[in-house]
Amino acid sequence: MKHELKKDGKFSYLELGEGTPIVILHGLMGGLSNFDGVSNYFPKNGYKVLIPELPLYEMPLIKTSVGTFAKYLRDFIDQLGYDEVILLGNSLGGHIGLLCTKMFPEKVKALVITGSSGLYESAMGESYPKRGDYEYIKAKAENVFYDPAIATKEIVDEVYATVNDRNKLIRTLAIAKSAIRHNMAKDLPNMKTPTCIIWGKNDNVTPPEVADDFNRLLPDSDLYWIDKCGHAAMMEHPEEFNKLLHSWLQERNF
Repeated sequence: MKHELKKDGKFSYLELGEGTPIVILHGLMGGLSNFDGVSNYFPKNGYKVLIPELPLYEMPLIKTSVGTFAKYLRDFIDQLGYDEVILLGNSLGGHIGLLCTKMFPEKVKALVITGSSGLYESAMGESYPKRGDYEYIKAKAENVFYDPAIATKEIVDEVYATVNDRNKLIRTLAIAKSAIRHNMAKDLPNMKTPTCIIWGKNDNVTPPEVADDFNRLLPDSDLYWIDKCGHAAMMEHPEEFNKLLHSWLQERNF
């Protein structure tokens, strides 16, 4: 991301384009740049893209939970003066989006999830994360994608630095535990917000059956698959991801 972050109160965020607001939520190990494809495409097509920096490592430990971040997101939408927005989240970001939609449905016009946690406990990793072992972290990062080459040295280095920073590691584990506690299987049938589910056919982190379950449990959802694609569809196949999402938004008049 080459853009300047804006500051507004306690929030730092990217803002691109004009039009219907799409608020993008990054995952636990994901940066804002994971959504470069989305943020290059949608501002040219009548949407305003907003990507808040989630304070994953700044919250007091006792408040480091999916619920706190869902409220933080509601505060962000209010601070910017929007009545309602479209939410788009990957991995933990999808889970935060789901919980925010459950808690504050009047704020969310539509929801888009890809590789989202919220149903599947292993989404947050089984023996993860191990400190100090670079090759283990590299293998973990490569496992996120269908094409391991997408896990560049820069991405691996960033994850490695995160899990070797004690403060970040403690908060990473706290968020992971909170995500497991916040299983949404019982909530989804009552969530009537239109939801677009875009999933990698080869997702090893949240396998394809997780997407099927989201689609089965949500009353108003559409599920789209991307072939030869892992856990971060918007990074691995940005053009296909954008095409699927844009046509869904047009179909639904968003």
